[in-house]
Amino acid sequence: MIYKSDEGRRLVEQRYREHLDAWPVPREELRIETGVGETFVVASGPVHAPPLVVLHGSGANASTWRADIADWSRSFRVFAVDLPGEPGFSTPTRLALDSDATATWLDEVLDGLGLHTVALVGMSLGGWTALDYVLRRPARVTTAVLLCPGGLGKHRYGWLVKAIGLRMIGRHSVRDMARTALGLEGAQADPIIDDIELTFTHFSPRPGKLPVFRDEQLREVDIPVLVIAGERDALFDSARTAQRAGALRRGEVRLLPGAGHALLNQTAAVREFVLSHTG
Repeated sequence: MIYKSDEGRRLVEQRYREHLDAWPVPREELRIETGVGETFVVASGPVHAPPLVVLHGSGANASTWRADIADWSRSFRVFAVDLPGEPGFSTPTRLALDSDATATWLDEVLDGLGLHTVALVGMSLGGWTALDYVLRRPARVTTAVLLCPGGLGKHRYGWLVKAIGLRMIGRHSVRDMARTALGLEGAQADPIIDDIELTFTHFSPRPGKLPVFRDEQLREVDIPVLVIAGERDALFDSARTAQRAGALRRGEVRLLPGAGHALLNQTAAVREFVLSHTG
């Protein structure tokens, strides 16, 4: 069970529905059947525009992209996919990350959407998922953008464990620790912090660390890949992420000074990179 209680699940899903109801552009809500259960997808943008599939991080859902979608949907048909086992509307089943299971699931999602080849954008766990798919299904991905991706630099879980522990003894809140660890500041960050606090009060994140990709695997990637990482990322070693991403044949790496794990305001950078490599 990915939630600590049924009431907690209801509260998290209610917040998600509020975000969907406030979606800034027209949308379709799609439900794709896969071998592990149903996958929820929010589709926006012109039906015949180039497809852009976007994958959120751990402890999140498709509402991650609500600040980006108005821009991206002018150029792309954007499919915001809820990852399995996360606090969205997809199946709660968690897929094994050390096998072909995640790639097989994404095959079924893309097939269900009628997509043969796509550009992929992934954040954190979604970045890991995107890169894993590129390695296992290279013919299906034209371009990839990885935002603070897992699988390259060392994975750190300590901030979340500490936040929960301190909260239990009344010294700090998850909200305070998340603000520091994710590098979120100012009024723009407040709604994001609100969602994080609500989610991690009721949701049990995936245990363990993400598998690390080998250098020889990275050298096999032969599509344009943009990797963006925050210099102050508390979840992944961003300096190591940037260093190892240099092994990508057609990779471009941006290490953002002062930025944490939550990379805001990357809408234009993603759009421009994908468009520059779209036929």
